[in-house]
Amino acid sequence: MAGQVASNMGLRNWIQRLIAAIFLGGQVVLHLLKAKINRRNTLEQCNAVGPGSLAIALTTAGFVGMVFTIQVAREFIHFGAGSAIGGVLAVALTRELTPVLTAVVLAGRVGSAFAAEIGTMRVTEQIDALYILKTDPIDYLVIPRIIACCLMLPVLTLLSLLLGMSGGLLVATNLYGISQSVFLESIQNFLGVWDIFSAVIKSVVFGGLVAVIGCSWGLTTTGGAKGVGQSTTTAVVTSLLAIFVTNFFLSWLMFQGMGNAVIG
Repeated sequence: MAGQVASNMGLRNWIQRLIAAIFLGGQVVLHLLKAKINRRNTLEQCNAVGPGSLAIALTTAGFVGMVFTIQVAREFIHFGAGSAIGGVLAVALTRELTPVLTAVVLAGRVGSAFAAEIGTMRVTEQIDALYILKTDPIDYLVIPRIIACCLMLPVLTLLSLLLGMSGGLLVATNLYGISQSVFLESIQNFLGVWDIFSAVIKSVVFGGLVAVIGCSWGLTTTGGAKGVGQSTTTAVVTSLLAIFVTNFFLSWLMFQGMGNAVIG
């Protein structure tokens, strides 16, 4: 009984914080319309989000591209469709794998840091000190992080896409004997401009979600050091859930009813 009560309280608290995150997103939009941007903080956060996440994002994309090629190459060659491997890899990486996995990396590395940093500021009353200094925490802390994520995640996604396809090319040519020209021609035939745009759009949305959730969970942290740890963990889990759910709706809007599932 006590465990059920605690579980219900935890769920209620999570829903309340999720609603607070939605309201925070609305406040950010209003502040952005007033052009309230702290340039110095924004540049610092861009450096932390972009270059700081580059190595792990590229490493993840490279191995995902290689593993995907290993999984599909043998079957495609068996059915006489070896010339389509490059195109299928490019479409899968561009439309789904690269935007989602790069966002997951960002949620684990950056979203957790946002929740921990701002949560520590909350429990140590530094947020209250900002109000005393007549500094809005949304302008000073939240907006720079959101802008950084929305700008840097598309860049990371495109770079990861290139490395993922390079990894696939490496495996296809060296392990399965597929000609480099055939692989690249397949990518050119299968991949459309809209696929690239869809990856960028998804990345911007995912970046905003990760930043808003991380900052909101930080701002609503209570309970000292233990509360900071709980906020950090819950922020990452909530970000991942938001990424996967949002990805479904974005994919449905972008690709549902396009006719051909391969050539957009």
